[in-house]
Amino acid sequence: MDNNPEVAFKKRQFISTKTAIIIAVIIILAALVYYYKGLFIAATINGSPITRLAVIKELEKASGKQALDSLITKKLINNEAIKKGISITSEEVDAEIKTIEDQIKAQGQTLEQALATKNMKLEDLKQQILTRKTLEKILADKLQVTEDEITKFITDNNVAIPQGQEEAYRTQIIAQLKQQKLNTEAETLITSLRSGATIKYFTNY
Repeated sequence: MDNNPEVAFKKRQFISTKTAIIIAVIIILAALVYYYKGLFIAATINGSPITRLAVIKELEKASGKQALDSLITKKLINNEAIKKGISITSEEVDAEIKTIEDQIKAQGQTLEQALATKNMKLEDLKQQILTRKTLEKILADKLQVTEDEITKFITDNNVAIPQGQEEAYRTQIIAQLKQQKLNTEAETLITSLRSGATIKYFTNY
């Protein structure tokens, strides 16, 4: 046992400092947990918590496979875009959102209301637009619409074009034909990308 008063004092001082640091860390951690409790707890019922982990597990049971497949598809599309040197700017996405917003306003609704009816957030819409525009650029050479295709569409669907609105109708028909081609070609591309990729699943749903 060390009887040196100076050494004993330093030891007590060290222990006190260490204890104070531990207490301070505990207080900080408790404050962080309280402040960010939404990261861990989804709700409480009469004080009993429902954790976010429990919610995530339920969601995984309901649609885990669909969500995982969607993420895999997005990853494959992004990898293909990188390989081809394709990128989408934030300005392109914002311009598309503005177009959608104008169309919705013309129907007497706001973008926020339209998103709420589909249980979507603005970020979800941005991601959808980003994926679609990426696919459009990857498949650009397969989305061209010919005059014969426009004529065939008008004939097959018995489209009556009012005089003076030819250009407006033509634009709408081209957009519709491009969308049809995009749906078909995107499905073919994704099937090809999945078959050519090595995908390992570590979670089964």
